[in-house]
Amino acid sequence: MKKVIGALSIAACTTLFATSYVGAEETQGEPSIEQEGWNLVWSDEFDGNSLDPSKWRHDIGNGQPNLPGWGNEELQYYSDDPKNVRVENGELIIEAHQESVSDQYGTHGYTSGKVLTEGRFSQTYGRFEARMRLPAGQGFWPAFWMMPENDQYGGWAASGEIDIMENAGGTPNKVGGAIHYGGPWPENQFQAGDYYFPAGTDATGYHEYAVEWEPGEIRWYVDGNHYQTINDWYSTGGSYPAPFDQDFHLILNLAVGGWYGGNPDGSTPFPSSMAVDYVRVYER
Repeated sequence: MKKVIGALSIAACTTLFATSYVGAEETQGEPSIEQEGWNLVWSDEFDGNSLDPSKWRHDIGNGQPNLPGWGNEELQYYSDDPKNVRVENGELIIEAHQESVSDQYGTHGYTSGKVLTEGRFSQTYGRFEARMRLPAGQGFWPAFWMMPENDQYGGWAASGEIDIMENAGGTPNKVGGAIHYGGPWPENQFQAGDYYFPAGTDATGYHEYAVEWEPGEIRWYVDGNHYQTINDWYSTGGSYPAPFDQDFHLILNLAVGGWYGGNPDGSTPFPSSMAVDYVRVYER
């Protein structure tokens, strides 16, 4: 989930920053996570009747006054209303609605939800995974991502960002993964790659999205298929492997509009939701 201070067009981002595509590597007969040496240290299976406040908190609003549109030209107002964020049938549901909500900063035409583990759980290195299904529709921008707990190396993106999975709802045949790093905006840089689903499947089905983050390397997976490795980055605030050597917390959200996939149109179905079956964190 790109957190950009100031508006950047897709064309500008394409011109300024290099992105990469790495094809999926199909894997069969792989050992289990536990057999690979990963030990479960934190999880939420969403088995209760409400969001666990010891694990998650809500972001509320549209990012004002300091970051209107959450820095990405997003249109939604994040709410903690159960219609936008709820736990039911063993899943976390984050649902976007087309409706007007007003606050001291103006009127917003959509509501949705964003939850994060900031102040509850963060970790340096590990395997971070979630199983979820995503909504299809022009203008939806669901994401599973990570931000630094303490911005140890300075403002975004000097302290980094790890995007485990993000999707433009108008293209449900693929998802993306990325890192942001470098200096504070506008000296930020990023690297990114896309995973394309096999024929007959897409992001509206349930899939497991994960990164394995180790000193000097981050690897991206969809359903166990490794599709991207990045091991080259920097921070103006510290020496390599900064900024990816500090605690990061987890974020789940469903944005509406913004530069990643554009704004909704008459074809966009409301309400629509993303559903999260579980979130699990491991360490070696």
